[in-house]
Amino acid sequence: MALWEAILLGVVQGLTEFLPVSSSGHLVITQFVLGVKQPGVVFEVLVHLGTFFSVVWVFWGDLFKLLTGFQKDREQKKFFLLLAVSVIPTGLMGVFFASYFRSAFQSVTVVGFMLLVTGTLLWLIQRFPPGYKDIKKMGVLDAVLISIAQGAAIMPGISRSGATITAALARRLTVDTAVRFSFLMSLPVILGATIMEARDIFSEGAEVIPVIPYTVATIAAFLAGIVAIKTFILLLKARKFKYFSYYTWTLGALVILVSMLGIFQ
Repeated sequence: MALWEAILLGVVQGLTEFLPVSSSGHLVITQFVLGVKQPGVVFEVLVHLGTFFSVVWVFWGDLFKLLTGFQKDREQKKFFLLLAVSVIPTGLMGVFFASYFRSAFQSVTVVGFMLLVTGTLLWLIQRFPPGYKDIKKMGVLDAVLISIAQGAAIMPGISRSGATITAALARRLTVDTAVRFSFLMSLPVILGATIMEARDIFSEGAEVIPVIPYTVATIAAFLAGIVAIKTFILLLKARKFKYFSYYTWTLGALVILVSMLGIFQ
């Protein structure tokens, strides 16, 4: 792997993991357009770890309060339990629909249509009235529905952050609560996906690892992830998500068009 490929894929992973434009969809498109082959399981594990630590870095204060206060603070305990509940639907969807989602990664046309869906979800965010639910008012049903939205985002082209934020705001959560819950609930999912990918390393045998490109890609994913999270929060609070709608609609339409013309064949 060339160094520029490592940096590009790391930045794409970091930015699109948290901006509401679908990381999986952009990685599929990047590989098709530039002819960059799937780097391998070790690469996937490392860039996912990079994005995992992006969330930890930005939300360290919330994580610290959660981990140190969930046994004695009722609000933190409830928050912890709701996050635990949110793991279940997403996990079950990943287990039972894994083969279907995996096959979707082979079709850039599917990615195009799913990007149109993502654009519509982001447009809907602009239409929701301000929420009133904080953690104290949030319920188990809220956590389950947001988790189902997260599970649906396994489909390439569907943005995880866009889907979960849409579901959270539809359930009338406040913006701050929606952001905290959406990003913190991503941690077990990213970590779980990383562990599953790491298992494949042993089942597929040894893989030649270009240390410098992989390290650079991991750092690139980490730094890009931090930028993406902070940008996401700023634009959400400013109600500027319509720009992401325009972007994903345009990209989705272009992908479908060029796919129909056979350019990606």
